[in-house]
Amino acid sequence: MKVFNTMTRQKEEFIPLEEKKVKMYVCGPTVYNFFHIGNARTFVVFDTIRRYLEYRGYEVKFIQNFTDIDDKMIKRAKEDNITVKELGDKFIEEYYKDADALNIERASVNPRATEYIDGIIDFVKELIDRGYAYEVDGDVYFHTKRFKDYGKLSGQNLEDLQAGARINIDERKKDPMDFAVWKSQKPEEPAWESPWGMGRPGWHIECSCMAYKLLGETIDIHAGGSDLAFPHHENEIAQSEARTGKPFAKYWMHSAFVNVNNEKMSKSLNNFFTAREILEKYDPDVIRLFMISGHYRTQINFSMESLESTKAAMDRLCNSISNLENLMEETKQERLMDEENVYLKTLDEYKDKYIERMDDDFNTADAVSVIFDLIRDINTNVKVSSSKELIKYCLNLIKELGKPLGILQKSQKGTLEQQVEDLIEKRQQARKDKDWALADKIRDDLKAQGIILEDTPQGIRWKRI
Repeated sequence: MKVFNTMTRQKEEFIPLEEKKVKMYVCGPTVYNFFHIGNARTFVVFDTIRRYLEYRGYEVKFIQNFTDIDDKMIKRAKEDNITVKELGDKFIEEYYKDADALNIERASVNPRATEYIDGIIDFVKELIDRGYAYEVDGDVYFHTKRFKDYGKLSGQNLEDLQAGARINIDERKKDPMDFAVWKSQKPEEPAWESPWGMGRPGWHIECSCMAYKLLGETIDIHAGGSDLAFPHHENEIAQSEARTGKPFAKYWMHSAFVNVNNEKMSKSLNNFFTAREILEKYDPDVIRLFMISGHYRTQINFSMESLESTKAAMDRLCNSISNLENLMEETKQERLMDEENVYLKTLDEYKDKYIERMDDDFNTADAVSVIFDLIRDINTNVKVSSSKELIKYCLNLIKELGKPLGILQKSQKGTLEQQVEDLIEKRQQARKDKDWALADKIRDDLKAQGIILEDTPQGIRWKRI
């Protein structure tokens, strides 16, 4: 198995620190609002990667944190006239609702930053003792120039980063690129006692502490959206490795952005969608299929047209499952026939191709193509005369390959008949409208699913071939 490592900018053989065990940390949401479709892609991507690692026999300890104390949360809590904790409780619950709806598996642990305050204080103390951090008026800053490898993840030296970054000018800092690991309390803000007075953690230190506490000094995979590579992950590396003197993570993985109608998603452009809004209109399988339709390191373009196209593709997959489930009830042949043994080997080749694609840096786009090829083959070769044993094997294989992707696990029993009748009605309307191209396409699509239409004096009839 090969994984693209952001740190080295190349694909590397995946060899975990401990055989067949993976320690994986993915940066989770700041819980002050519903998560949007950009967040959803990150969550779906790394849920898929975690699922696939488990499919390949790895035991995965998967940590995804909740940031439940930061400037955005404090601002939103004031606006809503509730405490920061109440805000966090509310949107953690809402996160689980949407994540569960998207068939995202629960993490091994979802730590909250506020549950690790003592550990964070100990972490900051140790950075000060080692000369990597300093206190000014109750604030504690990490001294970036003391960490000689600062910038190695983003591939820039400190001077370049300093020139290109938007930095809050603070004359109290030794260097403009120094970042806060502990912040002194401001009026009406939540705060905890510390050796430097009342205050709260800086954002970056939270993940370093939780990863250290739950997974140890060095982990296998640290992941998140590409927007986190700098400064968040860069700063995590600096403070973690300054404390332990050991590599923080062996592999760094980042998922690409989601554009909306070929523009970057932003509230100012009014093209901002939450996952919940999209879940109200589309089946979770459709949304997941859309999110994994491109390689995770490639930007995807979100639009209602692209979702409709994905829905049509998912309908084809679900119709094929429904067709197989119906064939299972109709066929009289129980046991596998001799000629079907040869066909089973053909089916196994699709599984081999699927694993080959996913082993190549989790190439979900190509893996999905393999599933469509498999479905096309089954539609052509599995008929009402096939054995129950073969049909069951086909159903199980489709579900097996769909499971790591988080799709195709639901029974489609009883849905095919209604869908076929709806398509026949749509075709009849197309013929009345003299839209021969659409009418022919519907007929051909049905034929590809093993269904043919017959004109009779009583109207259109259909049957399986």
